[in-house]
Amino acid sequence: MDEELHELIRETVRAIPEGRVASYGDVAKLSRAPSARLVGQVLNQDGRDLPWHRVLKADGTCAPHIAEEQLQLLREEGVVPVGGKVDMRSYRWEDAVDEPAPEPQGGLW
Repeated sequence: MDEELHELIRETVRAIPEGRVASYGDVAKLSRAPSARLVGQVLNQDGRDLPWHRVLKADGTCAPHIAEEQLQLLREEGVVPVGGKVDMRSYRWEDAVDEPAPEPQGGLW
């Protein structure tokens, strides 16, 4: 993997604020990585010094093998999971949210 891309993924994860989460896809988009899977690989191989626990699946769930630890770390930051799942609408990092499309202006009808 390109070292520059590797570091950009790490920088993006490092930038997720306490009490916020992002999906693997969000991190991929922001870092211009080709896939969410690549983000997961970077975190798995070189992410222990990062706030890795702030990166979730797009549906707000954790990978099963790290779920207990990840949810505990998120709770300590004020993220309140319900049924083992984080509400992405409530806790998603603002930088990861696409700008909403502008509302259409009043037309003839």
